[in-house]
Amino acid sequence: MNVSYIIQTLRIFRGVFCYLALMKKKKTEFFEKISRYCTEFAGSTTAFIISIFVILAWIITGPIFNFSDTWQLVINTGTTIITFLMVFLIQRAQNKDSKAVHLKLNELIASLKGPSNRLVDAENLNEKELETLHKYYVHLNEMAKKERDLSVSHSIEEARELHKTKYTKK
Repeated sequence: MNVSYIIQTLRIFRGVFCYLALMKKKKTEFFEKISRYCTEFAGSTTAFIISIFVILAWIITGPIFNFSDTWQLVINTGTTIITFLMVFLIQRAQNKDSKAVHLKLNELIASLKGPSNRLVDAENLNEKELETLHKYYVHLNEMAKKERDLSVSHSIEEARELHKTKYTKK
């Protein structure tokens, strides 16, 4: 094999990979738009009214089909499919909202002088680490209850030092 053949082959592979990446991005954007639209629609008044009319139509057609098993199967199958799809839509929306809230809180924590930057990535801590932080804040809350001024705020370290200096002098 000569070098020019290898270079040409690598260029072809690069082109294919770039094309596949572009197609994946387009598919992702398409499904994201569909998902966002469905999530917004599912929470709308229109969707609620449509669901009421579907249920009323199902109830009204009951006597026509003699309340048969097929009649019941239609509503059961329809609601099962819709519920199955909604679980994923709701989880996707919840994940996106949660990530946005975390980013906003991270920006606030990072931009302010007082808060500890150790909490910027708290959502990625494991359960034990979160429980440890929770215990610290419970302790901080107990110390804050002893403050007379409601606007006083401290980091855990500052609160401990303040607590020591205030209550060891007595």
